[in-house]
Amino acid sequence: MNRALLRGSRGAAAAEFALIAPVFFLLLSEVFNLGQMVYGRVVLEGAVQQAARGSALETANTSAADAMVASLVRGILPGATVTGIRKSYFDFADIARAERWSDTNNNGRCDNGEAYVDENRNGAWDNDIGVGGNGGAGDVVIYSVSVTYDPLFRIPFAPTSWSRTTLLASTVRKNQPYAKQNGYGSGSGTCS
Repeated sequence: MNRALLRGSRGAAAAEFALIAPVFFLLLSEVFNLGQMVYGRVVLEGAVQQAARGSALETANTSAADAMVASLVRGILPGATVTGIRKSYFDFADIARAERWSDTNNNGRCDNGEAYVDENRNGAWDNDIGVGGNGGAGDVVIYSVSVTYDPLFRIPFAPTSWSRTTLLASTVRKNQPYAKQNGYGSGSGTCS
């Protein structure tokens, strides 16, 4: 009689394992994906900080800095798409500031022939005075990097594992004062 009970309990253990195993492996794959994401974010933030420090010098090579960030990140997130953007400003107070204009109709937009000062010298009014690129001596630069990658384990019925993931990192730094800093332009224009 005891042998029959033992055989029955062995079958029950196999059935229980068959029910629990898919859930266990799903959770395990999610833990691996989360670990990859967290580690990737830490590596990305460190690489962005290192690239920004190196780019603040007169002899900076921004292409090499971007390549270094991409190389470090792709070591953790294979096949990742890495995109870096730099935007420079004259001073910290100018970050995300609009170009000066006469808001005669008080609607908060430069329109209807209102006059503006073309401070960033691009021939158009901008609601953010920043200029693309690494800037010059003494300029403040925001360096932002976006990384898009496929998770390590892709599971069709787990939405977080099935889709591409995007990580963002940015830093603000001021270039070394290796020369006289260029000021803003004083040209004018009208908004349409």
